[in-house]
Amino acid sequence: MDKDLLTLRDLNYGELEELFALTAKLKRERGKSDFRPLAGKSIGLIFAKSSTRTRVSFEVGVHELGGNPLYLDQGKMQIGRGETVADTARVLSRYLHGIVIRTFAHAEVEELARVASIPVVNALTDEYHPCQILADLFTILEYSGTLKVKTVFVGDGSSNIANSLMLAAKLTGMHLVIAAPRDFAPNRAILAECGGAVAWREDPDEAVKNADYIYTDVWVSMGFEAEKAERLAKLAPYQVNDRMLKFAAPGVKLLHCLPAHRGEELTAEVMDSDASIVFDEAENRLHVQKAVLATIFRNPAR
Repeated sequence: MDKDLLTLRDLNYGELEELFALTAKLKRERGKSDFRPLAGKSIGLIFAKSSTRTRVSFEVGVHELGGNPLYLDQGKMQIGRGETVADTARVLSRYLHGIVIRTFAHAEVEELARVASIPVVNALTDEYHPCQILADLFTILEYSGTLKVKTVFVGDGSSNIANSLMLAAKLTGMHLVIAAPRDFAPNRAILAECGGAVAWREDPDEAVKNADYIYTDVWVSMGFEAEKAERLAKLAPYQVNDRMLKFAAPGVKLLHCLPAHRGEELTAEVMDSDASIVFDEAENRLHVQKAVLATIFRNPAR
């Protein structure tokens, strides 16, 4: 990882190991360390989508690293009124030391990073969610001590979470199975890119056999509200519930990037069960993102 983090393609395995070592250190020493790599730096947080975890974890993280987080509502910026992404990148590069962006089209983030002279971190697009997946991987590492586990993503296989999980499997050697109906099959190009690390199955019960981790996400993400009825109907057989967990390995753990829609992609019973580690996973967003920012700004010139 050099200037930007746009997808997990920006990391190699050695860099991931270093990132997680720093994540563990920052988590362990939170509130006890004077580590301030962002001292004197202002980080713009551009948000086009509603957010709880992403906004709070990045604002708190920048502050704890000694920086000044500046929240920018994309709808109230000139970019929301027709200013080009390139012009916005050039202007913000004169004011800020880095940009974190949560928006819709991934192409916009790519253009922002291409033109900006400051680091850009993708906090979510419709296609990728790298910071979330880094937190997921770190959580798996905490619980299993290894990333060589079987993880099954159940639900919309075309989502940004599924896309990023596939790249994570390619990066780490994790065995990933996507359980999804044909209408929500995983991205063919990414599936091909990841080779034997990822498999797609339409039968969810078959997919979760001997799974160490079962991962699910909302069925109707922001921007897809018009498809809600169709999505709920087609994805109903993929609900994570007590019956499904019985097919998995003993001690299976549940992952969810949150927010959860209880009664849709998972039951409340599973969400609140001993198998659920979703709140540990959510906490780790803070620690991983701090490590990402600290790694990007380890170069004093930045």
